[in-house]
Amino acid sequence: MTLRWWPRSLFGRILLVLALGLALAHALTFVLAITERGMTMRRAMVSYLASDVASSLAMLDRLPAAERAQWVDRLARRNYRFTLTAPLDAPEDPSAMARLIAGAVGATLPPGRSVRVIDPRMPGTELRLQLQLADGTPLAVDMAEPRLQVSPWVLGALALQLALLVGLCAWAVRAATRPLRTLADAADALGADRPAVPLAEDGPREVQRAAQAFNRMQQRIQAHLEERMRILAAVSHDLQTPITRLRLRADLLDDTALQGKLHADLAEMQSLVEEGIAYARSSQAVQEPLQRVDLRALLQSIAFDYADAGLPVTLLHADPGTCDTRPQALRRLVCNLVDNAIKFAGAAELSLEACEQEQDQTPAQCPWLLRVLDRGPGIAQADLAAVLQPYVRLEDSRNRGTGGTGLGLAIASELAKALGGRLVLGPRADGAQGLQARLELPEASPA
Repeated sequence: MTLRWWPRSLFGRILLVLALGLALAHALTFVLAITERGMTMRRAMVSYLASDVASSLAMLDRLPAAERAQWVDRLARRNYRFTLTAPLDAPEDPSAMARLIAGAVGATLPPGRSVRVIDPRMPGTELRLQLQLADGTPLAVDMAEPRLQVSPWVLGALALQLALLVGLCAWAVRAATRPLRTLADAADALGADRPAVPLAEDGPREVQRAAQAFNRMQQRIQAHLEERMRILAAVSHDLQTPITRLRLRADLLDDTALQGKLHADLAEMQSLVEEGIAYARSSQAVQEPLQRVDLRALLQSIAFDYADAGLPVTLLHADPGTCDTRPQALRRLVCNLVDNAIKFAGAAELSLEACEQEQDQTPAQCPWLLRVLDRGPGIAQADLAAVLQPYVRLEDSRNRGTGGTGLGLAIASELAKALGGRLVLGPRADGAQGLQARLELPEASPA
């Protein structure tokens, strides 16, 4: 199971691992530095404490007993203070710190003086040194818990250093993963409906090798696609000559019934050949230059042409607007969809709507929605994607008497890709029986 906070991109994962590693390394270094600094501070404090206690004890020995209480407060330091109080009946503290302080202070005292280090069990006091002045007056040195303070500028410097390192890691990871994104974009753009654009063969050695391998693969795929289209076009074109000869020979037959059957078969073969040529030509749509096209005028002219031919094609609605596209390819696309609707449903309806642009969309991302509707038997939901493939015929979902080559919708799909759009088949949005062919057309087709 993938964790929710775990990034999905390679850039995010590598950057997160590096950032966490740097943060942990910084934290560990900071803790070690603070620990070492604390140990050094304790050793320095013990050395300073021993000499200061010895000098303070010598001074209090020389002061009159009545004046000692006034000087005790003046001798106080930030971490310890002197008090003239009776000794506590407590055992010596067995800790290493207590033994270290007792040894250091005892080494600086005059001969015959002793020091006891105890834990007074008092809030804010870690240890107490119990001493005696020369005249036997008890003296206590209460040591507060040592507190190591870190300057704010140190924390700020560490945070700035960590941010700088994370920024450099982000730049390095971005530079390392950018070729992968470029390779993925080039792979998505690879197809028969657009010219092959080679990748730049620069950068590190591994990136250069990957780019060279991709360019060679792209050339092979492009060559295979072009060869396939040439073979299809050549076969379709060469078949027209024998079909014509067969039609002429069929006209010489005396048997009228046989002659009619032969003409029907030849007409079907001719339709297959023409559709094959049209499908082969669909990949060349990208070579048509872009033009500024009035979409509503284009749909009106298509509807009028079909009406002049006596075919029931109706333009239901068309929003005014223009876009940069390839008019011949768009006309072929719409006519293929209309012919498909007329063939299988007897009539076609056209509709053009301008999609509302979202705030985060650019004008090129806001498509036109062109719909071709019919009121025929429709297509089963499971077969909607299959009918866009070449030579796929779904006679169970359509009228068996209409026939068809299985290339009409495939040609329309290829032309939609050449225009930078998308063709989607589905049931009518108004709930009526029939098929809806939805063409999402961008404001500007790709150059």
